[in-house]
Amino acid sequence: MSFIKLSHVLRCHGFARLVTSPSRVVAAGSTVRAFTAFVKLCRNMSYTTVERGALNSTDYRVYFKNDVGVPISPMHDIPLFADKENKILNMVVEIPRWTNAKMEICLKEALNPIKQDVKKGKLRFVANCFPHHGYIWNYGALPQTWENPEVLDEATGCKGDNDPIDCLEIGHRIAKRGEILKVKVLGTVALIDEGETDWKIIVIDVNDPLADHMNDVSDIEKHCPGLLKATIEWFKIYKIPDGKPENQFAFNGEAKSREFALSIIDEVHEHWQHLIQQEADSGGIICSNITVEDSPYKITTETAEEFLEKAPEPAPELQPVESIVDKCYFVRSKL
Repeated sequence: MSFIKLSHVLRCHGFARLVTSPSRVVAAGSTVRAFTAFVKLCRNMSYTTVERGALNSTDYRVYFKNDVGVPISPMHDIPLFADKENKILNMVVEIPRWTNAKMEICLKEALNPIKQDVKKGKLRFVANCFPHHGYIWNYGALPQTWENPEVLDEATGCKGDNDPIDCLEIGHRIAKRGEILKVKVLGTVALIDEGETDWKIIVIDVNDPLADHMNDVSDIEKHCPGLLKATIEWFKIYKIPDGKPENQFAFNGEAKSREFALSIIDEVHEHWQHLIQQEADSGGIICSNITVEDSPYKITTETAEEFLEKAPEPAPELQPVESIVDKCYFVRSKL
């Protein structure tokens, strides 16, 4: 971070006394303690969202701002770790539990807003496969991760799916679209989706009442009996109503441990680092960011503001959806 930009952020957070010269930042005594407090503050940075367009329309977008009101990319500017020492991660919630609009971080647009996926010109809603309705967890992604489609995953034997790694948050609360949760990793399952590796990291909100009692994948069945089985079934059958075959899993659907999951996260974070430094083919992914030092894709805050200004105007009225979205499908897994 340049000294000018650091000075601006310090002032916004009440650390104006540090802004005298670059050397002041590294001075001894109280100044160092104040700067340490600032670093901790950055770790606990809060984020806000800005909705544009009308919900249930192709114009709908959810943009993100940091706590000084600057537009950011949820893919590139929100750090992976909320607390690296304790391995607490940030999770971007794309789809709240029990909803079925297929929302995702858009990799092809500047600032990577959340938008609804479109297939054959129509908004995509996942089918309600009995007894499930919509997504059965808070569904989202880990920022600053990327499953590289050019790299063969040694664990699965399949290449990545060109997306940030997916997250299933299993706490009791229904999160909000665009919410940033601090989560604890419990384990992972490896979906093989149309021949591509699509890891699903299972996590729990650190503020959930069960978080202190759940530390590894084995604790899921203990405290949430049936959830892992339902998770495997959900992913196996959710595309069948669309005429596609049942999905498959690596490891015969076995959920892997927290330690294994953290190793996978480290790998996809490294892939993202290559992406953001232009050391890997972006494949059309927009990598504009305001925080990643030495990234050739880094932009100014003014440019970020201009991107947001060009977005569709907010539209408070919901657009109607077809009644077929609420249909319940009775499908049978080969389990």
